[in-house]
Amino acid sequence: QVQLVESGGGLVQTGNSLRLSCVASGRPLSSFALAWFRQAPGKEREFVAGIAWSGSNLIYADSVKGRFTISRENAKNTVYLQMNSLKPEDTAVYYCAATTSRANWVGLNRDQYDYWGQGTQVTVSS
Repeated sequence: QVQLVESGGGLVQTGNSLRLSCVASGRPLSSFALAWFRQAPGKEREFVAGIAWSGSNLIYADSVKGRFTISRENAKNTVYLQMNSLKPEDTAVYYCAATTSRANWVGLNRDQYDYWGQGTQVTVSS
């Protein structure tokens, strides 16, 4: 079993930055694909960014390419999401997700992930 805990959310103005962290416990994350999803009020949970356990494959949603960066630090059992140039449409609850996987695999769908954090709220004011 894996427990995931996100932190780093908050209220920021347009154009500012935030870094989200997700710390895992229960099992080492070194063989897990990791991802960030987000869910805005009244909308479906959507994929934001993902990273393979090898670290060699990173995928981003078109809406965040060039602004967000996902990274992982296996020694700390942690995955990060650096969010720059934030926009009001980035406002959502952000969730980290994990699943065991092949070396270079990254899933884009929520159904492909077995473990989820409780979420952290990100609010971007205009």
